[in-house]
This record gives sequence, structure tokens and C-alpha cells, in this order.
Amino acid sequence: MAARAGIGFTALDNGFVACEDPRRLQRICDRLSPEKIDALLPKWLRRLPHPFTAADRAAGYRYDISILQAEFSLTQVLDRPATGRIFFEQVIRDNLDLGRPDRVGLVFDRRILTRRKRPTPGRFRTRVLTAGVTPSLHIDYKTTKVKQYHKLDQALRTETTINDSRDFSIGKRLCNLPALREVGFHANRRLLAVQRLSHDPTIGADAIDALTSPTTSPTGARIPALPLDSARTQALLAALVIFRLLPDGFRNRDLRAHLAPLLGVPAETMTAGQLSYHLRRLRHHGLIERLAGTHRYTVTDHGLHLALFLTRVHTRLLRPGLSDLLDHAALPTPIQRHLTRFTAAVNEYAREQKLAV
Repeated sequence: MAARAGIGFTALDNGFVACEDPRRLQRICDRLSPEKIDALLPKWLRRLPHPFTAADRAAGYRYDISILQAEFSLTQVLDRPATGRIFFEQVIRDNLDLGRPDRVGLVFDRRILTRRKRPTPGRFRTRVLTAGVTPSLHIDYKTTKVKQYHKLDQALRTETTINDSRDFSIGKRLCNLPALREVGFHANRRLLAVQRLSHDPTIGADAIDALTSPTTSPTGARIPALPLDSARTQALLAALVIFRLLPDGFRNRDLRAHLAPLLGVPAETMTAGQLSYHLRRLRHHGLIERLAGTHRYTVTDHGLHLALFLTRVHTRLLRPGLSDLLDHAALPTPIQRHLTRFTAAVNEYAREQKLAV
């Protein structure tokens, strides 16, 4: 219909990624009414066999359309899909209790009775299912199901599927479609309003990306990245923690005195050019700043926070964790035992399903 109306768009499976005229497109979608759907029935009754004779039809007997299942979806296209995936995975982790009666009641704007003689029927639960590497969040209310997932790695899709309109005291005849639409779209919007996050994961993702990706100076020069797995980066971050304590900042030669021992090299082997290169990287990534009119530098609040956290993660989590995991000479560590049991369970399941491991 959009193509026929001359509206330019980019498709997303059964939705839209982009559109030249969203308001006009929405008006086209809203034209799907019970009357238009009902108009399709005589067309197919003329082609398909049915028991009603001409006399029956003249007497007023005819088929009527009922709603067996109705699905209402909301698709929110993300301007940064990769970051959107991180965001949605955090949404799942923080909302595993959405299937509880009190939370489901908020989504559907209905009172759920659980401690009465006649409680609200149905199973109230939250499920997280994974197809390939794409997780999806599923919430049940009576026979109605809400599904939320990252659609084609480009959009957040929320779908409410109503399998019995009587879940909401609405009849099954086609004339009830407008009332059912209101329930479905309302549930999609309320789910987004009810969902909560303990923190915004995209902030951390952006911080890591900014640090580990090259940047450009105001003059257009390319500034190399600070990869977290580099021993030189870890040494620079460790030095920043010390320099934060200096009230008057630090100089080029101060960096040499602290950086050389951390790298295990003699201080005299580090040239002024190498130190200037490191200072330039730290400055353009926002970890240090130069004091005006001097050749001294101070550590920024942002630089201190990153240095404290990343050096501790590297020293106290990554190195000992990998040592526990990869040291097969010592007694098995807890993480080795857990991973061994997990690997054995996966292999056994693959054998039961007659799959190649």
C-alpha cells in the first residue's frame, strides 16, 4: 500500500525501518477496519464450497467472521542497533519479575486476584527464550501472550497476541476489533512504561568504545586507541591513580619514573617522544588535561574513575580468573569444576539429540 501510494520506505521484514512520510503511512495502516475485512468474506464464499443455498442466503443465513487470534505490535527502530542489543539484554535481566501477578496487572491495567476463593485464572510467568543468539522476553496473562525481542538486530519489537478476546470481557465477533486493538496497543505501551533498568548499560558501552577506539584531534590528527588488554595501557592507567594524588599535577619526566617500572624497562630507555605520545593519547581520550600555560598535567575525574575501575578489573578479576580457569597443574578450581560439568551436560544433550558435538 505504501509503494502504491508513492511513499518511499525501507522494509524490515513485516515492518518499516524508515519512511518518508510516517504520518501518511500511519493513516494507511489505520484504514484496516472491520468493514474492510468483512468485505473479503463474500469474495471467498463465491469461490469456496459452503452449505448455504441461495434460499438460505436470501433468508438471512450467512457466515460471520470471528476473531480467533489477534496480534498487535509496536516496532521501535534503533539508531544504534549494536548498543540497542546491549540495552535490551539489560532490560531482560532487570525485568524477570514481569510475569508476577502484580506486575502483569500493571501491563494490562487489570486487577489480578490470587488470594480469593475464585482467583484470576491462568499461569502468570516470565520466560526468556533464545533463538540462535537473539533472546526474547515472554509474559503470559491468561491465554494472552506478550513477546519482546530485538528484531533483525535493528529494532525493539513488542508484540501482544490475544488468543481469547474474552480474557478482557470482549466478544469474538469482528465488530469488536477496535476494542481489541485498544487493549493490544495499550498493553504494548504499558509494558514499556512498567519496565525498569537498574542502570543504563549504553553509558558503559560508550565509555569502553571511546577508550579502545582511535579518535581524532581538533586539528584532524589520528589519535591511537588505548586497548584494555595492552600491558602499556594498564601501566598508564595505574600511573594515573598515583598522579591523582599530586596537587600540582605531573610532568613528562614524572611519567617516565612511574611508567618504566610498571613496564619492567629501564627509565633511561624511554625517550621524550615516547612519553609525549602516551600523554597525547591520554589527553585526547579525556583521561588527563594540561594546566594552562604549563607543561604539567592533571588527572580528570573521568580518568580517575576509569583508571581505578579498569586496573582493578584487570588485576583482581581477569588475571586470577583466567589463572583459575587455565591452570591444569594444580587441583581443580571451582570455576574449572563448574565449566567441566557444564561442558559434559552440553555434550550429553547433544548425544541424546543425535547432534554432532
